[in-house]
Amino acid sequence: MPPTATLTRLRLNPESPAVRRDLADRIQLHKTLMRLTPGTPSPHPRRDAGLLFRLETDRDGPCLLIQTTQPPRLTGLPAHYGTAQTSDLTPLLGALTAGLPVRYRITAAPVRHIPGPCYGRRPDGTLLRRRGTPTALHGPDAARWWQRKASHSGLALTDISLTPQAFERSPHTPHQPGLAHQLIQFDGHARITDARLLAQSICRGIGRAQSYGAGLLSLAPA
Repeated sequence: MPPTATLTRLRLNPESPAVRRDLADRIQLHKTLMRLTPGTPSPHPRRDAGLLFRLETDRDGPCLLIQTTQPPRLTGLPAHYGTAQTSDLTPLLGALTAGLPVRYRITAAPVRHIPGPCYGRRPDGTLLRRRGTPTALHGPDAARWWQRKASHSGLALTDISLTPQAFERSPHTPHQPGLAHQLIQFDGHARITDARLLAQSICRGIGRAQSYGAGLLSLAPA
């Protein structure tokens, strides 16, 4: 049985002070969208609610694609925040088939960890190193990161297009380690190699910075 999910397309109201505030600060945007979740006590409330989102802009203005395990509580949003349309993704997840060609889009935060200092050796002589600092990837390095992530998520990529995205952050927000993300939008074509794994990856999200608009994978027939 495939996992369940819903997708909400939220057309933002650019006249709303709350929208303007959130578009200027991904951290605040995350806080606003968490109001869509049930709010039950949990050490991992976003993950448990399956909340993923992606900010897009087209000729009609800014739009949020919001994925949740259960239908979101739209009444939790600020007044006049936008207009929403929610659909059930479960039939789509169940229709995924190995070999099916698809178009994809995902905004992600590709990183690699620079090896940290050595703190010892294993019995076989292998050096033990601390994990080190995550470093944002760009260009071909970012493309290779996505190629690897896609392969581990049940997709074989045919082509990749990269578009850098801004990580909007208020200058008044205190610096927190791990929040200086480089977001990149990946678009292209692929073939499904593992339908079950892909459905799980769509619901779980891919990569880091999922609280700030990364990790939501969208598919359409090629």
